[in-house]
Amino acid sequence: MSDNGTEVDVDFAADGSNVFDLWRLRQYGLSLPEPLDVTDDDLRAAVRSLQPLLNEVRPGWFGVAR
Repeated sequence: MSDNGTEVDVDFAADGSNVFDLWRLRQYGLSLPEPLDVTDDDLRAAVRSLQPLLNEVRPGWFGVAR
């Protein structure tokens, strides 16, 4: 958690890389100074729009493309 209360939570893949799921992304949005709550469909579409920068490492889990 940062000084302003913003939460950033990730998990780790088997190779040690950071990964996140939609729940973690939603928690980040809700922790912002001006909270942002969006649907799973909107989050999934936003993450997929960032491909090839991000990729889906397993169903519902995303990481930075290498």
